[in-house]
Amino acid sequence: MNKFTKFISAVGICFVAAGVGSIATFSQIPTWYTTIVKPTWNPPNWLFGPVWTLLYLLMAISLFLLWTNKNKFKTSAVNIFYIQLVLNVAWSWIFFGWHRLDIALIEIVVLWVAIIKTIIYSYKVNKNRWFGFDTICDMGQFRRFFKLYHLDAQ
Repeated sequence: MNKFTKFISAVGICFVAAGVGSIATFSQIPTWYTTIVKPTWNPPNWLFGPVWTLLYLLMAISLFLLWTNKNKFKTSAVNIFYIQLVLNVAWSWIFFGWHRLDIALIEIVVLWVAIIKTIIYSYKVNKNRWFGFDTICDMGQFRRFFKLYHLDAQ
């Protein structure tokens, strides 16, 4: 599989997961979610779509970077990535779909552990090319990413 196909596959996997989670979430934002008590610093409802879209795109880029590396920790990192992806979807169903805030709180703690493990293993796999959320959001870095993997020419 060439790099372009791997990138498209990573995007597909992450956005299928996002879609499965959104089945539980989408209808609940304007209905049930508006009725629960939220902190004053809670973001506005319209912000969830763009933020989650960006989040899943960044996760797809992370998966692609793991797939295209030959490090000995690659398999473990990818497996942990998949676990945190499933936990992301599960949280949406537990919180929004089933309205189980108690179980969602426990699940999100487990999700954070999986995210931290994903970050640790991703760093072990890709020390030289690993970058944080702040740098990938920089458009110059984003354009360099596409040139680095020759995705702009294919």
